[in-house]
Amino acid sequence: MRLLFITSTRIGDAVLSTGVLSSFIHKHPGIKVTIACGPDAAPIFEGVPNLDRILVVRKMRYSLHWLALWSACALHFWHTVVDLRRSALSYFLLAGRRYILGRGDEKAHMVAQIAQGLGLEEVPGPLIWTRPAHEAMAQDMVGEGPPVLAVAPTANWRGKQWSTQNFIDLIKALTGPDGILPGARVAILGAPGDRTAAEPVIISVPVERRMDLVGKVDLLTTFAFLRHCAFFVGNDSGLMHLAAASGVPTLGLFGPSRVENYGPWGDNSAVARTAIPYDELINRPGYDHRTTKSLMESLTVDMVIRAARELWSRSPHRAA
Repeated sequence: MRLLFITSTRIGDAVLSTGVLSSFIHKHPGIKVTIACGPDAAPIFEGVPNLDRILVVRKMRYSLHWLALWSACALHFWHTVVDLRRSALSYFLLAGRRYILGRGDEKAHMVAQIAQGLGLEEVPGPLIWTRPAHEAMAQDMVGEGPPVLAVAPTANWRGKQWSTQNFIDLIKALTGPDGILPGARVAILGAPGDRTAAEPVIISVPVERRMDLVGKVDLLTTFAFLRHCAFFVGNDSGLMHLAAASGVPTLGLFGPSRVENYGPWGDNSAVARTAIPYDELINRPGYDHRTTKSLMESLTVDMVIRAARELWSRSPHRAA
């Protein structure tokens, strides 16, 4: 039996789709799994059980990437095709069952929308699979020492990016004598392209407590590493969703994105949002998502500290 799972190009959306993938795998033990997704999201799926192939879909002119994907899939009979991209491709494959994403409740979280759009009765939360090598590397990275505060100070759009100075001040507060993690080590996370933006935060952490992981660790090892951390705080990003899926207490920072749709999933997570609501932020005179600078100014350090303390107070991961 074969399962074709067509999912997202972005890391965060891919993470949010893993719950429904796990549901289909659970219903058909031993089924061979093929994943079709964008290049950024592909590493998320490298640990999927019974993985046959990952087909990386690279956007091409005139939507020719869909033709290329069809060519890679057309010679197989698929027991199940799950298409979260609503592509016409799925109708031109030999398949026993097709699940094409329909419309869910647009006010619901994307995890719930995906489940509803596929007609599932339950809403499975994100589930990431790793391999022993990822777990071993993460364990070596953590080693011995104080607890680890993980921080993701960048985002894929600068409108969602809290200022670096705010992150610097927040780290000092959370790891200071009166913080939730006094004396904690600090792991700064990010992709290779985030290096310049993250550099001021990296160098602000004393070298003896600094764990600079920006652009140095693959996504599944990062996920395994987050399981060993004490707390995570970061902008609305793929790393935030990865952190929430790992189970670490996850605080997401929100402004020009909808919390109800894209907040970190799970009981062990929370958000700190700008004082200016989403609708006001994106309807400002002259707003253009391509050129706007950060829209996070009305989220203060004190607001984030309060949210972190509240999440920490109810977290099962808090230190004894």
